[in-house]
Amino acid sequence: MQEISTRIDYRKNDRLALQKTNYILRKIGTYTFLTVVALFVLIPFYWMFNMSFQSTNEVLNSASISFFPKEFSPDNYRKVFAYSTVSQASITFATYLKNTLIVAIFSTVGGTFFSILVAFALSRLNFKGREIIFSILLATMMIPGEMMVISNYITVSRLGWTNDPGRGSYYAMIFPFLVSIFHIYLLRQTFKQIPNELYYAAKVDGCSDFKYLWRIMVPMAKSSIITITILKLMGAWNAYIWPDLVANERYKLVTTWLRSSFVDQDSGQGRVLMNYQMGASVIVTVPLLILFVLFRKYIMSGVSRSGVKG
Repeated sequence: MQEISTRIDYRKNDRLALQKTNYILRKIGTYTFLTVVALFVLIPFYWMFNMSFQSTNEVLNSASISFFPKEFSPDNYRKVFAYSTVSQASITFATYLKNTLIVAIFSTVGGTFFSILVAFALSRLNFKGREIIFSILLATMMIPGEMMVISNYITVSRLGWTNDPGRGSYYAMIFPFLVSIFHIYLLRQTFKQIPNELYYAAKVDGCSDFKYLWRIMVPMAKSSIITITILKLMGAWNAYIWPDLVANERYKLVTTWLRSSFVDQDSGQGRVLMNYQMGASVIVTVPLLILFVLFRKYIMSGVSRSGVKG
């Protein structure tokens, strides 16, 4: 009996040792995979920071790849703001950055406000054809955005906003994209999770629909609203094709500047000054990274809450 008991203990210990080994191997494999993925994500950012501190001579004349700046040049960031285009010396990086801020702020505020109103109507107000309208809106999400470019361009050109030397370029970049069906869908799903009893109680107390929306529903849907605000801001901040198509040169966004500027004018060879271009990219990218880090918990919470109830 003692020998049988000993064998059982050995087998149990072997099984526990095997489980522990498998657990350690799984952990090693998981963290190895995550480390490799993190490197693929972080290396481009490191390369961007590295090149932004390299001197112009190193960028243009160095025959080898440098993983560290041979000549540390933080003055690149100051020169980025002073750099202007060949065609129009008055248009600088600061001009494009100002245009991007204006378009991003107005399209984000207007788009978020519109999404809140539409989502409230589709989730709380009872009117004939509500579900049909919502189904049609969802169906439009299946249409690629590129197919809307021609119709939108015809519309803004007939309004006289295309390549307008005045502020019509701002209107052409802001108004066509105030409506986001995905953001409306996201907010509607969040609003539908708020109990109907709150709405009925508010109506009994004489609360109007508009007041109920801003006093009760908006604070309760804070996570989802912050999520769509950040997504809208990122979309406007990173927009390239549409602003480049409709905007006058003076009113284009910083993405256009990053693509077509910072050319070496002295050598006459048309080579791109990558140190200035990467410095400008850092200036454009860092605010979005900081914004995401500060509000990441709201983004995760907003997306997860919006998928609970259909």
